[in-house]
Order: sequence, then C-alpha cells, then structure tokens
Amino acid sequence: MEIKKSPKADLQNKRGLLLEIGLCVALGLVILAFAYTPKEHRIEKIDMNYGPVEEQITEITRQDQKPPEPPKKVEVKVIADLLEVVTNDTKIETDMSFAEFDEDTEIEQIVAVEEEEVEDDQPFLRAETMPSFQGGDLNTFRKWVQDNVRFPQIALENGIQGRVTLTFVIEKDGRLTNIQVLQTPDRSLSEEAIRVLSKSPKWSPGKQRNQTVRVKYTLPVDFRVAN
Repeated sequence: MEIKKSPKADLQNKRGLLLEIGLCVALGLVILAFAYTPKEHRIEKIDMNYGPVEEQITEITRQDQKPPEPPKKVEVKVIADLLEVVTNDTKIETDMSFAEFDEDTEIEQIVAVEEEEVEDDQPFLRAETMPSFQGGDLNTFRKWVQDNVRFPQIALENGIQGRVTLTFVIEKDGRLTNIQVLQTPDRSLSEEAIRVLSKSPKWSPGKQRNQTVRVKYTLPVDFRVAN
C-alpha cells in the first residue's frame, strides 16, 4: 500500500519562509552585538617622571662568634692581723718630778699585791702561750683558709670584691667559735669566709699562767680579682 504525504505537512513548501526568519534572527543578533558596549575603564595617566627607586642590597653575612673570654683570675688573700696588747709586766716610764717633796718628808708606801686571776669567760687578746694550729701559728691557719676559701660566683659576676674582717675565739678545748664579721663589702663574701672558718679543725689552746684560756683573733680576708 503506498503512503501518501499531505502537501500541508511537507516542509519543503516552507523552506523559503524559514530561511527568511533565520536571516532576520541572525541579523538582529548581530545588531545587538554591535549595539552593546562595555563600560569604559578609565586609565590614569602615568607619571613619566617617576623613576625606579634603587634599594641597596645588604649582603647577609654570618657573624663569627667571639671566642669565650678567658676566666678571670681571682685572688683571695688572708692577712694575719693581731692586736698588740700591753701586758701587766711592761714597764711604764713617767716624767713625774719629786722636787716638791723634802728629804724629811715621810712617805708611807702602801703596796697591795693581788694575785692575778684568770677569768674564764673573758677571752685574751694576747696570752703567754698563744694557740697553735696544726703545729704552726696563725700564719699556718691563714694558709689553710686561703686554700679552702672560694670566690663566690655571684660576687664575681657582679664585680664585687674587697676585704672581709672577722673575729673569732679559740676555746679552751681548741674549738673555733664566736665568728663575727666586723667589716664586709658584700654578704656573699662574708658568708664564704664564715663557711670556711666554721669548718676549722681544732687548735691547741692558749695558756696563761699554765692554765688554758680563751684567745680572741682578728683575721682579714681579701677577695680580689686580678686584672
């Protein structure tokens, strides 16, 4: 059976119309494209006198580390300082004149003789037999202190130095007691000196009239940093 097409359904009859419509649409799009203008962008005028800034480039170099400073030379000196005290046996000369007395004038002489008693509590500054340290005198003890004392690190860092003057008593049994600070530039120095003196070995006690007595000493200790 042969299929017949309707003349109204044949698109070939409308080919010209469709072509015109397509051309009109394309022309309209072209016109719209030309009619559309983007927004103007304003370009500022460039200052031609502006020149580039030259920056100096610094070369980065590695700084050499300084060698550590040599340790400071510290010096601690112990000075033997004894107080000289006149004993009762020392002769004292006077300029007293006896011209005002006549030969016939009777002079009554009253001499009171009292036996010297050794006081137990009062320490002597100078005894007949001074205490001895390890078979030597105060110089031996001075060397012992100098070998054992250490310069405090806190005083060394802060540049503190000077003399510490102390007093102490050698008891009847040879112990070193009653350590007192008479003068000090800093607490750290005096504490170091007291620390060493408090560890002193026993002494041989002093004697006065064959009796053991307490003897008092004065000992300066110098803390110095050598240049």
